Amino acid sequence: MSVAASGAGGAAAVAAAESVTVDGLTHEGEGVVHAGKTVFVAGALPGERIRMRRTRRHRQHDDGELLEVLEPSPLRVTPRCVHYGLCGGCLLQHLSPAAQLAAKQQELKDNLERVAKVTPGRWLAPLAGPAWGYRRRARLGAKFVRKKGQVVVGFRERAAPYVAQLANCEVLQKPAGDLIAPLAQMLTGLTIREHVPQIEVAVADNATALVLRVLKTPPDADLERLAAFAATHGVRLYLQPGGLDSVRPLGPAGEPLHYRLPRFDVELQFEPTDFVQVNGAINEALVARALELLEPEGSSRVLDLFCGLGNFSLALARHAAHVTGVEGEGALIERARGNARRNGIANAEFHTGNLAVPPATDSCPWLRQSYSHVLLDPPRTGAREVLATVAALAPRRVLYISCHPGSLARDLGVLVHEHGFTLDAAGVVDMFPHTAHVESLALLSGAARTAARA
Repeated sequence: MSVAASGAGGAAAVAAAESVTVDGLTHEGEGVVHAGKTVFVAGALPGERIRMRRTRRHRQHDDGELLEVLEPSPLRVTPRCVHYGLCGGCLLQHLSPAAQLAAKQQELKDNLERVAKVTPGRWLAPLAGPAWGYRRRARLGAKFVRKKGQVVVGFRERAAPYVAQLANCEVLQKPAGDLIAPLAQMLTGLTIREHVPQIEVAVADNATALVLRVLKTPPDADLERLAAFAATHGVRLYLQPGGLDSVRPLGPAGEPLHYRLPRFDVELQFEPTDFVQVNGAINEALVARALELLEPEGSSRVLDLFCGLGNFSLALARHAAHVTGVEGEGALIERARGNARRNGIANAEFHTGNLAVPPATDSCPWLRQSYSHVLLDPPRTGAREVLATVAALAPRRVLYISCHPGSLARDLGVLVHEHGFTLDAAGVVDMFPHTAHVESLALLSGAARTAARA
């Protein structure tokens, strides 16, 4: 059986080809081939027999191009997106969803064993949801291409720094996924078409928002064209001439964007450039699992570090005596406070705090309280600077939600080996299907609780 790779070809490519077997996957989802020097081949799967050619040589490895799949893996599937292979938004559409999850679970396991040198007491079942139309937040590039005489809109190309020309996107939530071609056509007609490099997408429960980064003030004719597009497609357009504080709606602001967490009777308002979890269905499932693992009670006092606009805090407050949220971005803290008020939640308080440095009691009033539970949801860089603080608080349980398995493993190693915590459970969260991005969570119990059980 033979499967030709799209985009392969040419006598030169065939002449330079090597027939090899794929041994594994990198953490970026590329096939790993050991043929002399290690070769990384995008689109190849473990166990497959392929033809490839080396395209770039490095000191420790080479990059390879997949020319043909001679013996496909049983885990290989046909990509749904017609742009797959060119667009860099997805890397794993050729791998079955179940196998994607297994690969992410293995990536987490490998990091915990190699970096943290710890194994969880139990592995959690992966959190998975819709594999298509799941992205409610995205940043798209836009570029007027003179040779084509038009604006192209999309993610960056997989192997080049150019904007991929897309007609639609299978992973963007509707209606955003179907608006890429109409959006490109509209932008082509603007006089400032060469000065719109980026579009932020935010799909709320009540509206779809598109934030256009504009490097030049649109004249009235452009503003009319933008307004007509918004009216025709039922979306909200915003213009961003400068930093995030310059974002302004085109026309009346309308009802604030929001999403609901129905299981917790919580509605959260947000601005179109605010951080919200990309996958709405998985986010609600993740919040539910956080409460299930932390097990807050009527007397529990919870500290939510990197709390954002209250995504976890407000749901936790429905089940705990008190929740304190801390976040470095002041605008998100104001949003969290407003969300607490609108949901009638009086047992949650929020503080602005720089969590990129070790917190000090004299400048952090929230540190003068006691906590039975801590939730950590840091950025990719992890929570290194607050680990000693968390340990000093001596909580019974800590839940660490991570968007990078490497920084998670590093931090878990510190909490377990230096501060006496026990890693009770860990598992992956499929927040980004068809990508190599690994979201995960880990539950720890405190040293005092472990000693009491012993």
